Amino acid sequence: MRLSRFFEELRSAYEAELDDLMTDSGGHDVLAERLKAKRAQVPLLLPMIGCNPEMVAVAFHGGMRFHNPDVMRDLAAQEPEDLPAWSDLLSAVELVPWAEKLAATVLQNPDGDQFLVVTACLEYLQGKTGANPERPDRPPTDDADEDEEGDDRDLDEAGADWLSEQGFDRRDRFSGD
Repeated sequence: MRLSRFFEELRSAYEAELDDLMTDSGGHDVLAERLKAKRAQVPLLLPMIGCNPEMVAVAFHGGMRFHNPDVMRDLAAQEPEDLPAWSDLLSAVELVPWAEKLAATVLQNPDGDQFLVVTACLEYLQGKTGANPERPDRPPTDDADEDEEGDDRDLDEAGADWLSEQGFDRRDRFSGD
């Protein structure tokens, strides 16, 4: 996949931001807790979306599903001045419910449209280069109003679903493939 200079630089910064959120000084996995805090801070972080989008984009980590890998690969080759509108990407990117709420907040900012396009590309690239430590369809939350569907799914099934959403062919684990 060919990356523009813009996305090559941002991808590295985005991955570093995720790494910083991953563990505390004792080496304990605190990503879910820190992402929850970051999501709550999004309204306060909006001034940063133009100059340091990777620092805010991590709030959307695990909240996007990609239905058209070709569109995302083409997007990753674009420089900022050539990026499409967020509305043009909606056929290729689906936001899970909690991410839709964040997006509505972000879109109130004049730079919100381009920020969501950049965020979608960074999330897509991160999914292609690293493991997603969170379930992609749910944020870490204690909210009782969140969708509980899938909580009892087998881990293999959830992983297969996620890979399928990323554009990989689904294989039956019992077929011997």
